[in-house]
Amino acid sequence: MFIRNVSIKLKPDTSTEFSKTFETEILPLLRKQTGFQDEITYSADNTYVNAVSIWDSKQSAETYEKNSYAQVLKTVEKFIDGAPKVRGGEVLSSTVKSTAATAHVA
Repeated sequence: MFIRNVSIKLKPDTSTEFSKTFETEILPLLRKQTGFQDEITYSADNTYVNAVSIWDSKQSAETYEKNSYAQVLKTVEKFIDGAPKVRGGEVLSSTVKSTAATAHVA
């Protein structure tokens, strides 16, 4: 598995609208991407947001970066103060696979 972590600073008083846009526009786009497994978006203070996407492989994450990430940035640009910082890496340990498998059994 591979992780993409996008750290962004939100413009003042935009966290609620950012969250709505993420849920209604970004997540549906991500779910259509080959190799996408999960997304965790969090903020400790409604100013800085981290969006962590989980991919089956580095190749899938790179394909998304190349083909769809620009569209995501365009969708959220009105909420962002400055350039996002993107980092990625191989997953060393996770329970995501077992959680996903369990969710589909029910």
